[in-house]
Amino acid sequence: MKYTQTTLDKLHAIPEHAGYILRYERGNFQSGYCILESKKVIVLNKFLQTEGRINTLLELIPQLEIQPLHLPEDLRKLYEDVRAQQVDSAAA
Repeated sequence: MKYTQTTLDKLHAIPEHAGYILRYERGNFQSGYCILESKKVIVLNKFLQTEGRINTLLELIPQLEIQPLHLPEDLRKLYEDVRAQQVDSAAA
């Protein structure tokens, strides 16, 4: 996966389409993000650069409750790729 702003924008759109609000804030983050499940808010470390933000979203997205059928076709494919990548890395 390329570490570009376009990739970041696409990854950012997946949780947003699922009803999550993504915010970039300053704070004490162990892993670069914090999930407030009851409010569907995700707070990402605002000091991360593009590569760090992409890696954080790649780690985060499989943990969220997302219905792929509610995503547009291009985001659904990206979501499935992210999920498959997680399975591959867990098997290794």
